[in-house]
Amino acid sequence: MKQPLILTLASSIACAVNATNKTPENTVPTKSKAPNVVFIYADDLGYGDLQCYGAKNVKTPNVNRLAKSGILFTNAHATAATSTPSRYSMLTGEYAWRKKGTDVAAGNAGMIIRPEQYTMADMFKSTGYTTAAIGKWHLGLGDKAGTQDWNAPLPCALGDLGFDYHYIMAATADRVPCVYIENGKVANYDPSAPIEVSYQKNFEGEPTGKSNPEMLYNLKPSHGHDMSIVNGISRIGYMKGGGKALWKDENIADSLTTHAIQFIEENKDKPFFLYFATNDVHVPRFPHDRFRGKNPMGLRGDAIVQFDYCVGEIMNTLEKLGLRENTLIILSSDNGPVVDDGYDDKAEELLNGHSPAGPLRGNKYSAFEGGTRIPAIVSWPAEVKKGMTSDLLVSQIDWLASLASLTGAIMPKNTAPDSYNFLGSWLGKDKKDRPWVIEQAANQTLSVRTKDWKYIEPSNGPKMIQWGPKIETGNSKEPQLYKMQEVKEVTNYASKMPEKVTELQNILQSVRDGKDIIGK
Repeated sequence: MKQPLILTLASSIACAVNATNKTPENTVPTKSKAPNVVFIYADDLGYGDLQCYGAKNVKTPNVNRLAKSGILFTNAHATAATSTPSRYSMLTGEYAWRKKGTDVAAGNAGMIIRPEQYTMADMFKSTGYTTAAIGKWHLGLGDKAGTQDWNAPLPCALGDLGFDYHYIMAATADRVPCVYIENGKVANYDPSAPIEVSYQKNFEGEPTGKSNPEMLYNLKPSHGHDMSIVNGISRIGYMKGGGKALWKDENIADSLTTHAIQFIEENKDKPFFLYFATNDVHVPRFPHDRFRGKNPMGLRGDAIVQFDYCVGEIMNTLEKLGLRENTLIILSSDNGPVVDDGYDDKAEELLNGHSPAGPLRGNKYSAFEGGTRIPAIVSWPAEVKKGMTSDLLVSQIDWLASLASLTGAIMPKNTAPDSYNFLGSWLGKDKKDRPWVIEQAANQTLSVRTKDWKYIEPSNGPKMIQWGPKIETGNSKEPQLYKMQEVKEVTNYASKMPEKVTELQNILQSVRDGKDIIGK
């Protein structure tokens, strides 16, 4: 690192060094025994999609109750504006753009997190926790893409990444294979209907949404999503077989929640870590009948109501078992929202004034703020004050190091290189902003976001997403600098403030180079 950069950054990072270099005794609460930890990780849930964040057209009483029992963050960020990279970064503590093959994954992708990598589950497991992943995975299974034998136990699965138990969807609900994977093999496997999966070509005689639209009795595509048909909905990719193992979209939320509750009940007498990654509100949105018509926004709004129900069931289970007081619940989303993402569910037409990203510019996929600023709620009744709202700048990349501090875990050298201990900030014990967060758009354009400013690096590409959704990409061949007090990111100050641009460019380059400029 050049000496001028050190001088430029010295004042901005001083508080971060103080925050992240604290010993566990300074930041880890001492009143409680090791808490249970539950991550509730929504899919494509925007900053403005919850009632406690100002949503007007949908009621989310259970999430509201969770927020009232802890801290609601207004300046929390995922690391990426799409699913696979944000999940990779969160679970490994390493920015996804450092590793090839971490863009949005196909359903037959090989494992993107490799067994030799240290994960959040490994961290919890090393300190005596029982660990589970339930819900959407979207980080690959098996050794290599397209080589999985879905009719036998997979040689590489989540058990190799520190999870004692898993019941997952391989990717997303709009991608094949449309079956659950339980502990490395297809759940409820039907030997009379062997499974074949391809993202290259269809299997002879198998119908598709493109060639057989009359078979789409549940949802039709608006763009793309016209390949294999499962449950009257066409998907991305081709699949044959599955039989009784195939999921029904209207039952996904209940199935995932039931397995999450069962895991909690079976491990109530020992500390556990549950990564509960829900399917809502990702497409195809096809919630159960009992959640239909609960708001004026149609299926997307109903999917938010269904998500809220799942949150309530988890909280009710913890309360019934006497575990709620000493359970740390973190609720958040993997990226910003998207409205029309491939299915004709009238989500765009039925917004009725609802703004999924709240006041923010951009949505999922975008370099603008709506792509990565997400809802985040932290509740731990034994240690965290109730009813707090925090505008601290925080990032999901820091969950691994922060929770390692909480549990007293010793992480191996050279693991989680981008994760820092901001436990005090997440638990409301310190008022320390992260000095900056790094954000990744769908085309891997990076941004640096400080408390007051945001710099988006120059990039080629269209101004709008080309394949369907009405979303600004944030692409520009010129540097972009926005003042965060002006929430809509309208006025570009780059030409007026070249020194600030240079300062933020230097931060981004140092992070790219792997320089430790925050301080462990």
